[in-house]
Amino acid sequence: MLEDIYANAKENMQKSIEALRRDYKTLRTGKVTTSVLDSIKIDYYGTQTELNQVGSVLATDATTIVINPWEKNLLEKIEKAIQNANIGVNPNNDGELIKLYFAPMTVEQRKESAKGAKTMTDNAKVAIRNIRKHANDKIKALCKDKEISDDENKKALDEIQKITDAMVNSSDNILKAKEQEILKV
Repeated sequence: MLEDIYANAKENMQKSIEALRRDYKTLRTGKVTTSVLDSIKIDYYGTQTELNQVGSVLATDATTIVINPWEKNLLEKIEKAIQNANIGVNPNNDGELIKLYFAPMTVEQRKESAKGAKTMTDNAKVAIRNIRKHANDKIKALCKDKEISDDENKKALDEIQKITDAMVNSSDNILKAKEQEILKV
C-alpha cells in the first residue's frame, strides 16, 4: 500500500522532469535546433500537419535551418506558417528550399533565455511539490483510518520527502547544465 504511493509519486515526479526537458527544447541556445519549429503546423490537404511530416528539416550549421518540402507546392504554405509563428526569423524561399537564418544570440538574449529556463524549472518544482502534497495526503488518510501506525506514518512521510528532495535536486542539476549551454558563447 505504501509502496504503491511511493512508486506513484516517483513516477509522476519523473514525468514532471521529462516535461521540463521537453520545455527546454523550445528555448533557443547558442546553436539553433530544429525543435524551434516543432509547434508549427501547416494545412496539408485539410489536415494540420507538423513541418517534419511534409519535408526534411535540418540544422545545417549553428545559425541556419533548411526546410526541403517533399512537394514544392507547399513552399508558400510553409513560408506563411513560419511567418505567422513569429519565431524571430523571416523565411527565405528560393523556389526549392526554405532557409531560416538566425542571428547569433546577444548576451542579453542569452540571459533572457536562461531566465526562461529558470522559470520552467521553478514550474517543474511546483509540480513536484504538488505531487508530494498529494502523496502525503494519502498517507495521512491511511493513518487517520488506522490502516498504518503513527511510526509508519512518520517513516512514510520521510520517504516521500526523500523522493521529493531527489527530484528537486535533479531539476536543479538539469537547470545548471542548461544555463551553461545557453550562456556558452
